[in-house]
Amino acid sequence: MDPYLLRQLWSVIEKAQSHTILSLDDSGLVNWLLEQLAHTAAYDPCQTSILSDYIRSKTTLIRDIVQN
Repeated sequence: MDPYLLRQLWSVIEKAQSHTILSLDDSGLVNWLLEQLAHTAAYDPCQTSILSDYIRSKTTLIRDIVQN
């Protein structure tokens, strides 16, 4: 996975309003983040599956970060 895309993902998470992320279930969170990343120049649709798996593996961490 492209390191720039990973930076973009975590940037989206940091900028997101906590209630948005916390209100979504895991599937909704993955889809919402993918939609947000689709608007960036770093997004490559060929990496959607890999990125989706990565986000799924980090949902607990994402929620922990947003809550703090």
